[in-house]
Amino acid sequence: MSNTKKNKLSLINDPSLKFLESYINNPSPTGFEWEGQKLWLNYIKPFVDEHFTDNYGTAVAVINPKAAYKVVIEAHADEISWFVHYITKDGFIYLKRNGGSDHQIAPSKRVNIHTKKGIVKAVFGWPAIHVRDAAKEEVPTLKNIFLDCGCKSDKEVEALGVHVGCVITYEDEFMVMNNRYYVGRALDNRIGGFMIAEVARLLKQQKTKLPFGLYIVNSVQEEVGLRGAEMIANRIKPNVAIVTDVTHDTQTPMMSKITSGDIACGKGPVLTYGPAVHNNLLDLIINAADKNKIPFQRAAVSRATGTDTDAFAYSSGGIVSALISLPLRYMHTTVESVHKDDVESVIKLITESVKAIKNNQDFRYIK
Repeated sequence: MSNTKKNKLSLINDPSLKFLESYINNPSPTGFEWEGQKLWLNYIKPFVDEHFTDNYGTAVAVINPKAAYKVVIEAHADEISWFVHYITKDGFIYLKRNGGSDHQIAPSKRVNIHTKKGIVKAVFGWPAIHVRDAAKEEVPTLKNIFLDCGCKSDKEVEALGVHVGCVITYEDEFMVMNNRYYVGRALDNRIGGFMIAEVARLLKQQKTKLPFGLYIVNSVQEEVGLRGAEMIANRIKPNVAIVTDVTHDTQTPMMSKITSGDIACGKGPVLTYGPAVHNNLLDLIINAADKNKIPFQRAAVSRATGTDTDAFAYSSGGIVSALISLPLRYMHTTVESVHKDDVESVIKLITESVKAIKNNQDFRYIK
């Protein structure tokens, strides 16, 4: 029996799924997130009282904006990508990373170069197997991967509107695999933006009255150092923050459970223990999971969580923060995969955790 049936979750309806598909397919590279943010705001507006954005594009939807006590639920909106770095005289393009883009998956991929004139199509070229020297087999590196957009010279490339600094994303789009997995590029972490929007929809559907202000935050620039979360945390100054991001499923080949823990897609959200995670808030989330029969898994970090949790926890004098992660396979590739049951369980767990927080709740360890 699936987790969905066990927990009687039927949260993701057809309009939600259509939004998820369009949201994932829309490019949202770090530093260029605004079109995706517009989609997200248009979807969430009916479920909230007001919304706002900051100078760099973080989008915030608010329920009960006049309340003094503030709770944040947060995900990040940006996807890894590339920048045009150097155009050769014969029209080939070399790149720099924008975020943690994986150079090893690049060869033979199709890409979109985003220019003021529109999208320019290109491919990552790579020498054929027939002509490579097996004894000196080269692997893809930032020094040898390149783009070919069908031009003979740098002048032809520039005539298309391509210049140093243009951002590049992969073409790959959303799909459902075996009626079990959502698959696509940039599920890290626009699936999180989808899930927190669904929390807002569910609260509206259930006619839930919250005693505090709920700030649904879709931050920018996480992939280059948690920058959007840092900015918005200092602006909102919330009392509590529940962050959602993805984490590694470790059941597939070449993954080490000793290094990365024993985490499985289909077995529920992952709750993390670590210095930035406030134990009293974590206990509240665990109690919400137990009370509502939501399956969950546990993970530990030795220092930082590597997510926007860290930015919230250490901003504005210390914000009570916790992390609810979604298991994901093949992170930072174009076939990132998450289990449908886990997506619904994360939505349910965030919703129930928010409902369990009391107005003006004091989470301090020492009172």
